[in-house]
Amino acid sequence: MSEEIKEERRKAKNSSIRALVDDAQSDCKEFFKEDYHYCDKEAITELGLDSELIDQLVEDYVIQIIKSGDYFDSYLETLQEEQAKSKPLNFTPFRELAHKNLGVARNLRIKDSEKILTTLMKSHDLQELDENLKILKSCVIRLKPISAYAVLELLKIKSKLN
Repeated sequence: MSEEIKEERRKAKNSSIRALVDDAQSDCKEFFKEDYHYCDKEAITELGLDSELIDQLVEDYVIQIIKSGDYFDSYLETLQEEQAKSKPLNFTPFRELAHKNLGVARNLRIKDSEKILTTLMKSHDLQELDENLKILKSCVIRLKPISAYAVLELLKIKSKLN
């Protein structure tokens, strides 16, 4: 493969990542009305771990949240169908997944995700849940844009294969 083609692909990838981050920044700033940025110092101090390990755990968290997106969406869709049929809503699977992810966000001291996941644990408003899921994804994209982009691309490829 020629160097020119490699360079064009790198530029296209960087452009896609930049657009992803810009959208995530905009969504988060609009939702929170402030510009929050994660700082690992609190997690390092309180957990007694080094910055490299915290960085890896944050990356794992980003991957986990993005992969959990399909499950959240599926549970929310089920809730919407139950609501449309005037059936009692079973929030348990949705809340269990939110609880699992909330524990990780709390341990890593990721305040924006913690706030959103707490709402996901408590809210009965399906519209609010849907909005919060979108913001949660934006929050984790901001944490580790390159990792988030890679996972999103892999999920696209996987969905095309299915």
